[in-house]
Amino acid sequence: MIQAQIFVDKDELIGSEPLYIFIVKFLLKQHIMGATALQGRMGYGDSQHLNRPDELFSFDETPIIITCIDEDAKVIAAIKELRQVYKGGFIVTHPVDRW
Repeated sequence: MIQAQIFVDKDELIGSEPLYIFIVKFLLKQHIMGATALQGRMGYGDSQHLNRPDELFSFDETPIIITCIDEDAKVIAAIKELRQVYKGGFIVTHPVDRW
């Protein structure tokens, strides 16, 4: 089994739909075993700017991680298909054991 983690910003959109909702629905349509969108409390990326969206008067973008797990071939195929529609974000994969 493999787990993919997709890092995006909460305010990103695909059309008029929030990107993280689009991705979770996309994974469901791909029949991926399970997916969850998690909201980050703090983080940074390539910009090296520390985002703290929970601070008072902060205009930082909230980081979102969508994580999904299934058989290797299904996850890889889903990611390749997703990349045809959405080129941004940061995606990592790693093997996992199901207990």
